[in-house]
Amino acid sequence: MKLPLQICVEWMGGTLLVPEAGGLSAATASPEQEQEQEPGLLAGASSDTMLLQQPALLVIAGYSIDSRTVQRDELFFAVSGERFDGHAFVADAMERGAAAAVVAQDHVALLSDEARRAVLVVVDDPLLALQRLAAAMRRHWGGTLIGVTGSAGKTTTKEMVAEVLGAKYKVLRSAGNLNNHFGLPLQLLRLEQDHQYAVIEMGMSAAGEIALLARLAAPDWAVVCNVGMAHAQNFADGIEGIALAKRELVDALQPETGVAFLNGDDTRVAHFAASFAGRSVLVGRGPEAEVRAAAVHELGASGLDMEVEAVHAGLPQKTQLRLQFLGGHNVGNALLALAVGLEAGVPLADGAAALARMAPGEKRGETVWFAGARIINDSYNSNPAALHAMIAALMQVPAERHIVVAGEMLELGPDTGALHAACGAAAAEAGAAWVIGVQGAALALAEAAALRGTPALFLQNADEAGAWMRRELRPGDAVLLKGSRGVRLERALLLLQAERREG
Repeated sequence: MKLPLQICVEWMGGTLLVPEAGGLSAATASPEQEQEQEPGLLAGASSDTMLLQQPALLVIAGYSIDSRTVQRDELFFAVSGERFDGHAFVADAMERGAAAAVVAQDHVALLSDEARRAVLVVVDDPLLALQRLAAAMRRHWGGTLIGVTGSAGKTTTKEMVAEVLGAKYKVLRSAGNLNNHFGLPLQLLRLEQDHQYAVIEMGMSAAGEIALLARLAAPDWAVVCNVGMAHAQNFADGIEGIALAKRELVDALQPETGVAFLNGDDTRVAHFAASFAGRSVLVGRGPEAEVRAAAVHELGASGLDMEVEAVHAGLPQKTQLRLQFLGGHNVGNALLALAVGLEAGVPLADGAAALARMAPGEKRGETVWFAGARIINDSYNSNPAALHAMIAALMQVPAERHIVVAGEMLELGPDTGALHAACGAAAAEAGAAWVIGVQGAALALAEAAALRGTPALFLQNADEAGAWMRRELRPGDAVLLKGSRGVRLERALLLLQAERREG
């Protein structure tokens, strides 16, 4: 949402400094000037002239933490991370057209001469200022915000929820998987007054992180897909601790008005209903689900087909749903989206039609072809539950050979070896023709498959996996490519695609 710079400064609790011949000085627009001038430019002035005369009147067009992609008239936040300090890039951001930069008080004197010639908003901490601004914008927006979380599939579920709501409403959805303390505030700052719903993804790697995100986003409704062993190394109490961390989203709801949409097929998620004083909607395949899938058929490479039954506002509804997504785990994701749609007034059949038009996103189950072999590219991320589900989905795809190329799953804690081995055993027992483990702990995955008589191989990295696939794949093969983000298994595909171009 566009805002006058002065409003941004006030909401962040900052001080506006403008360049003068002798250095920086505080500057604000007077109330009389704000009333006399249209937001943006002084009468007869260019934006560059206006910056020097009354920068407080500038209208901020967008918000950025990346000097490489900042656009003209955006507000650049000089946030710092483990490997970077945004203050080093203030001058770069201004050169690319940023209107002003948000900087820390204790860094002002350390800025380069070029950066000190910029319009600066001085705050205690740029990241906290970003979060304060985002939270304030959320408070001033009048729509319904839906938070989505889960150990696996939350990005797909977020997209499904947005598609269903989009059948009737104007919807903001989180871009990609920008779901942490940096990315979520940037998504809230994209809110516009004509957005009726916002679907915001919330991720975590430790306890308390979703609670923080929820304080910023103030969700009206919550969607929880599942609880699995993702980021287990950060939880001494294992999956029970992960469940409590996911429940933080439900705990953030107002009991009087909030609604929790829960995957009833996940026992831990279903139990969240008992601790929430507000309304809970269970979805799943069981008889207790308010939105239920019956007669589910996995159609291999064609996706899923199911009958969906629901009772909403005392009225039964039924429809047929055909999904282009592979794997039975996507049943729950789709049901959650349909349940949210019903609550928002989207008829079940309309929601199902919206889902039927969706295709898997990049690196999230998309199909890629190489030399007559089908490659299911699910390489964006991985955890044990998700890998088990995709192995099962792979085996439903008609093929001469089923091949699992599984990258290391990171942050699993002390059970890393056993969890990888269980996945390798599952692939072997399902009938995979080859099991390839890639990087680090995936050695245990390959070894477990080999112990069960399945041809298996351990490779050091994604480039080696690509080289193996280039040599060994044959027409009629079906390949699953899945690993943690740190493995970057998509590099194997890039190698194959490069060879195809050269050939």
